[in-house]
Amino acid sequence: MPKRLASTATLPLEEDTPLEKETAVDPGNPRRAAVLLPLPLAGAYDYLIPPDMAVEPGAVVAVPFGKRELSAVVWEILPDEGRPGPGGESALPLERLRPVLEVLPVPPLTEVARRFLRWVADYTLASPGAVLRMALSAPAALQPPRPLTLYRRSEAPPPQGFRLTPARRRLLEVFEEGPARALAEAAAAGGVGTSVVKGLVKAGLVEAVSLQREPGFPVPDLDLAGPALSDRQASACETLHGCIAAQDFSVTLLDGVTGSGKTEVYFEALAAALAAGRQALVLLPEIALSAQWLERFEARFGVAPALWHSDLTSAQRRAIWRAVAFGRASVVVGARSALFLPYSDLGLIVVDEEHEAAFKQEDGVAYHARDMAVVRAQLGKIPVILASATPSIETLNNVQNGRYGRLELPERHGGALLPRIDLVDLLEDKPPRLEGMGPGGGQAWLSTALRAAMAETLAASEQVLLFLNRRGYAPLTLCRACGHRLQCPNCTAWLVEHRLAGRLQCHHCGFASRLPKTCPDCGAEGSLAACGPGVERLAEEARALFPQARLGLMTSDTLTGPDAAAEMVRAVQAQEIDLLIGTQIVAKGHHFPHLTLVGVVDADLGLYGGDLRAAERTYQLLHQVAGRAGRAERPGRVLLQTSEPEHPVMQALAGGQRDPFLAAEAQARENAGLPPFGRLAALILSSPDARQVDALASALARRVPRIEGLSVLGPAPAPLAVLRGRHRRRFLIKAPRGFRLQAVLSGWLGDVKLPSNLRLQVDIDPYSFL
Repeated sequence: MPKRLASTATLPLEEDTPLEKETAVDPGNPRRAAVLLPLPLAGAYDYLIPPDMAVEPGAVVAVPFGKRELSAVVWEILPDEGRPGPGGESALPLERLRPVLEVLPVPPLTEVARRFLRWVADYTLASPGAVLRMALSAPAALQPPRPLTLYRRSEAPPPQGFRLTPARRRLLEVFEEGPARALAEAAAAGGVGTSVVKGLVKAGLVEAVSLQREPGFPVPDLDLAGPALSDRQASACETLHGCIAAQDFSVTLLDGVTGSGKTEVYFEALAAALAAGRQALVLLPEIALSAQWLERFEARFGVAPALWHSDLTSAQRRAIWRAVAFGRASVVVGARSALFLPYSDLGLIVVDEEHEAAFKQEDGVAYHARDMAVVRAQLGKIPVILASATPSIETLNNVQNGRYGRLELPERHGGALLPRIDLVDLLEDKPPRLEGMGPGGGQAWLSTALRAAMAETLAASEQVLLFLNRRGYAPLTLCRACGHRLQCPNCTAWLVEHRLAGRLQCHHCGFASRLPKTCPDCGAEGSLAACGPGVERLAEEARALFPQARLGLMTSDTLTGPDAAAEMVRAVQAQEIDLLIGTQIVAKGHHFPHLTLVGVVDADLGLYGGDLRAAERTYQLLHQVAGRAGRAERPGRVLLQTSEPEHPVMQALAGGQRDPFLAAEAQARENAGLPPFGRLAALILSSPDARQVDALASALARRVPRIEGLSVLGPAPAPLAVLRGRHRRRFLIKAPRGFRLQAVLSGWLGDVKLPSNLRLQVDIDPYSFL
């Protein structure tokens, strides 16, 4: 039974108790079922199974809940006497239970899927119903689509007295000549109105037939030849084929430099899983930016996979959910939520760019998709592949401890060389001013060395990428007269100017407004100044320096969906863009053969700020960005502008010393008892009322468990003390590895009564410290 209790399990997963055996209920014997609703409730509710209804564990059913009717899942079949209540009281008798209304026409959730949902709830301390809601994420999919009505010629003769007008004759000829047609299509083909078709139906000369409209998903062609593999790639494929043939749980890190062909290797693993008749899942950090990946998939398998991401329409989500549940979708490619789709027979999981922080879900149920993918694979006894050029310290630690295997691809495929990385010391090479550049007042951000390299590259008809991980025109706007800074009214954050859109915007809550003409504080006119660069301001400087270059902006603001992202990638590949300027989304595995120079405008951005992974994340991001240069036959070069050239991250990047750097980072974490060598959890309290949230924080602080090895920091205002109008306070809990953290937190928080407007979120293994 799922309950809001702690799990003592830590990755890797320990043996778990199997759920009730899946057997059908005797239709003649009324019984009770524990039904889990997709709501943030503490556990399942008891319902009556009507005598004439066959129900099994995992069945998706409709049940009454208050005045509503909800879709839910039968979690287990209970004995007739039911379960005692939380206080030991007797269960309600059968005759007082509300009945299950119907079993919905979709396959039941498998035992593995239910065990996985239960495990995620226990590990994250989320309510089981909140986790179930992620699995039932397409409510419309629980019913089949409406049948399509088509019309065709019947074999009946014209009834006596029925007059065949010229319009009716034409229409009958249409039906005689072709297949069944929709009403409007048939009428248009005969040049008549739909009433003529209906008249022929009434006369019996045309009959209506209903067809179910389940969208088909083409089957990948496993006979298509993939690209020629290097010896190392072929060896890696052989090892992965062995993992799949073993039909057992395993985790393999596919560790290859940028451009080494990791994708082609795990494509062969996908082919092996499909050949065995199993489904496969590929998790990507940014599915909306996967145009090139999808092209490579179609080239290898001849069809497109089923895509799952937040930009899908309701009809698309419905079709894909059902195709996965009925086993018609053999390969699913998606964002982290694709892990919770109802796979009928999942045989392989691939987590590409496993180091990416985008796999961490921050809102609602806080989970890390990479770690939960490993759990899902262990429960299902299937292999999982983690691919990265810059593996996370957590994954490397599992490799070193023998829990994960490792396959290495140390060279770029096809003989391409890794780019040369040079550091530009901004204290010595300060960007010269550009007079008359516009509202920026001549402030510049490109050093002399980077300008010279850009001029040389563009003159050679090669492409340049400028990377700055800051959206908009400027991160801060202040008044030169009084120093007032324009701040979001809903968040403790500065408003970012987006000059292209003509607005100020908060990147946390989405608040937007026009740039005022006068200072809101002192009323001075023309005193508001943009401070610091964003990509739009960088583009302004680049246009002034290289007016003939064709510029492209690649940010989440300018690429509003998969189609826009695909068009930008196509334009760069077709050399319709000479100078690409972008944020971190340009680092997501793109292959631009003519791009030979990468300039990182502010390499120090992100190095500091209280994030225990700051140095690791900065290294990973800059390494990935650098990997965009020189991926074909032309050599690449990378210039990192930094004010701290001696920083270990900069030295590791310039010297190609990834492993020593990550080893030093891991040692520092181990010395401090930080993940993966220790455990962390965060509690975030929030309320529109600051006094209310402070009162609860103080009450919780007085009840902090006093346990050896457990450290509780806080409560303290979060760095984002106000977010979306809610005041936030945080606790950070630190414990040794192996500590039963969930059990302690569950005991501490188990009987906390929250007012309706106050929220308490638990984040096990936090990635964000804002």
